[in-house]
Amino acid sequence: MEIAHPYLLFLGDVHDNLAAKTALGIVDWRRDWCLGQIRLPGCEADCGLPDLTPAQAADQGTKTFVIGCVNPGGILPEHWVNSIVEALESGLDVASGLHMRLEEVPAIRDAAQRTGRRLFNVRQNNETFKTGSGAKRTGKRLLTVGTDCSVGKKYTALAMERGMNEAGFDASFCATGQTGVFISGRGIALDAVVADFISGAAEWLSPPADDDHWHVVEGQGSLFHPSFAGVSLGLLHGSQPDAFVVCHEQGRELMRGVQTPVPSIREVIEGTLSMGRLTNPDIRCIGLSINTSAMDEADAKNYLARLSAEIHLPATDSVRFGVAPLVTRLQEEFGTPR
Repeated sequence: MEIAHPYLLFLGDVHDNLAAKTALGIVDWRRDWCLGQIRLPGCEADCGLPDLTPAQAADQGTKTFVIGCVNPGGILPEHWVNSIVEALESGLDVASGLHMRLEEVPAIRDAAQRTGRRLFNVRQNNETFKTGSGAKRTGKRLLTVGTDCSVGKKYTALAMERGMNEAGFDASFCATGQTGVFISGRGIALDAVVADFISGAAEWLSPPADDDHWHVVEGQGSLFHPSFAGVSLGLLHGSQPDAFVVCHEQGRELMRGVQTPVPSIREVIEGTLSMGRLTNPDIRCIGLSINTSAMDEADAKNYLARLSAEIHLPATDSVRFGVAPLVTRLQEEFGTPR
């Protein structure tokens, strides 16, 4: 799957930036691929890009209209269809990270056939995965895990890949969600894999490698989320992480979309160690990545220092302050790269 850029990012009429995290993630890591955004009336998300119609975007060289937002259940709302058809008729391909296939909507399918444009369903794949074997693989792996959904697992993994390579490690990012696939060009939307094959898909995504190579695996959901724990557990067992980073949003009290309280960081560490030892008895936590965006800088630094002293692990905001403390801890635990 090769999705042509530049992109026009479609934000629909979602009510917050979290619902547009696919688009925002693309902008954060591939800003030079993004020419504009398109928003429907009532949209409260904003990527900070010029608002363009599909025709205007096509005139400026855009190649693909990317559905950069989600709604509960991953179903395409009927009132988004006209915008997608307009994009196809303007000469753009369309890429979607929704659970349903674009071809399932007759108007979209017909417009694509009529215009000769391509439809990309990023959550779909053509690979046939085996069930997980649990067999030990060569190479090393780092997994980001979370106290909840949307707490920075993808951003932390991408920041760790960059920081590790800058420090001399041989590291590669493994995308497990649609935004990561848009950013990296390769990966699996793991939540669309049939349950029995999730751990096998994670094994496929982080295959045997040189002893000093690190697969940096993007985490999904949370082991403690009543909706998504199954995906998180399959990913944990299949990726067999040697190291993991716990991601958390300061101040969040309830898990996203449910009324379940957010677990403590210590509970997540203990749970990940307990369940992760099934496929890697030597799994260990190397630190914490905390979203402190609701705090001013001084309060954030004080909070991270207190948390680090309490948990006895380095704590940082990977986006705001960088991942140097986590990379240093990785070097201490596993050695300086050659």
